[in-house]
Amino acid sequence: MKKVLVIHGPNLNLLGQREPDVYGNTNLNKINNNLEEKAKQLGIELKIVQSNHEGEIITTIQQAMNWADCLIINPAAYTHTSVAIRDAVSSINIPTIEVHLSNIYKREDFRQKSFIAPVAVGQIAGFGEMSYYLALEAAAQLKK
Repeated sequence: MKKVLVIHGPNLNLLGQREPDVYGNTNLNKINNNLEEKAKQLGIELKIVQSNHEGEIITTIQQAMNWADCLIINPAAYTHTSVAIRDAVSSINIPTIEVHLSNIYKREDFRQKSFIAPVAVGQIAGFGEMSYYLALEAAAQLKK
């Protein structure tokens, strides 16, 4: 059974409340429940983590080396600022899919640069919560 780790970055715990015109009305619990349901359908063992702390995200990424076949990460604001998260993703040698609810390339200039994209196998952005589900489908097809 393929094992997939999903990491939700900072402020994603506020989904459904925070800027619904940008991030939608669905809360993180609903997204997680839908991911778990889809994972069952795809025969994937799923672990989901949300953190507002850069160091905790890095530790979780490093620990994935011992468990995960694929990493799906929405680094949120850390996408544009964290070389440390980029380096952690680069060091684990696990296929990584970067996910964003909004299309970061249609937003402010500072949001249009991703430190994660160059070390990810792919990026899915702009499809709201569907971005996560598309990433899980892609993870099911990836070879480690």
